[in-house]
Amino acid sequence: MSWNSYLKGFEAYLKLERSLSLNTWLGYQADVNKLAVFVQDHFSLTSPIPVKQMHLQAFLKELHLLGISGKSQARIISGLRSFFAFLVEEENLSDNPALYLDLPKIERLLPDVLTVEEIDALLATIDLSKPEGHRNVAMIELLYGSGLRVSELVNVRLSKINWDMELIRITGKGDKERLVPMGTSSLRALANYLPQRTAAMPAKGQEDFLFLNRRGKQLSRVMVFLIIKEAAQNAGINKQVSPHSFRHSFATHLVENGADLRIVQELLGHESITTTEIYTHLSREFLRQTLEQFHPKSRD
Repeated sequence: MSWNSYLKGFEAYLKLERSLSLNTWLGYQADVNKLAVFVQDHFSLTSPIPVKQMHLQAFLKELHLLGISGKSQARIISGLRSFFAFLVEEENLSDNPALYLDLPKIERLLPDVLTVEEIDALLATIDLSKPEGHRNVAMIELLYGSGLRVSELVNVRLSKINWDMELIRITGKGDKERLVPMGTSSLRALANYLPQRTAAMPAKGQEDFLFLNRRGKQLSRVMVFLIIKEAAQNAGINKQVSPHSFRHSFATHLVENGADLRIVQELLGHESITTTEIYTHLSREFLRQTLEQFHPKSRD
């Protein structure tokens, strides 16, 4: 059997048995296709069955020489492992040659974090005399005040808000739900926005979404990006500001002020504490900068 025959079976496996998203299985297919082209050109292997770890290592070396990032290489290895695991499961192979490939070290770039003063300056640029003014303030207050992802923000529903307990039920990654508290600033901003939202006449089927556009429909993620980008530019903030900047700032400020990492993990909806630990690094950097700024010996 040729590579194409096995790839067709792999596609069905990813769609039906693994139930992966379209982007994920398309990515896996593309990565295995790259391997197929490489081993056919360099080793004349017209089928995945004779592929060994040495062939895969040669393929990864080629990716490195082409300047493919460590993050992309790690994703490709994940796809290859899934492909050969499928062949083992189908009893076409006895062992998975990709199982013991070394994952490249991935440099974790620390994101830009906004100061409280920068967030206040950004909010101050929003024109509250415009119909969308209070909506935009409420959006940003909720992003920063509750640490929401932009996808979570645009999907907030009125029916999921408990006003008495000041909580929102959020559906995060993997359709996992969590309860997130709202701060005083968020509640005040929402109280100012809700009368305008009601007057905007929500479109049919959109009545339960909290944030609506001018046509009364659910606000899009792209529009949130554009609103925040414009506000940051108007505030003169020379950082890469996006909706995720507020989530990073939310977590960083909590850790800097002594919040327990497990609580921050719960608030952010991180499945693993390892993901949350990036904020301990941010906090240490903050402490180092504070020491250098204020300790007399650090300024010698």
